[in-house]
Amino acid sequence: MSDVQQRIDQLVKNNDILLFMKGSASFPMCGFSGRAIQILKACGVEPKAISTVNVLEDQEIRQGIKDYSNWPTIPQLYVKGEFIGGSDIMMEMYESGELKQLLDGQA
Repeated sequence: MSDVQQRIDQLVKNNDILLFMKGSASFPMCGFSGRAIQILKACGVEPKAISTVNVLEDQEIRQGIKDYSNWPTIPQLYVKGEFIGGSDIMMEMYESGELKQLLDGQA
């Protein structure tokens, strides 16, 4: 495992709710990242309970997270070390109630 993969692995394992995104929770830098934050808030997750990684600040992480998850797009949500998906999957899970159920015990 490369250094960047080890860094990502530690982040994923050490944060209950982790969102790799463009920008920050308070200042998303793309619509999809903004939507991901709004979905988490709509599920009742406190903003301070969300750990975020701004992929725009680290090119190695930006590419490395795509390799780590085998998922081509950002944002990417992890809950308790498990890859959930991007904003489209988050929206589908939110609409079905599945995401809130998954997050209820985490925040």
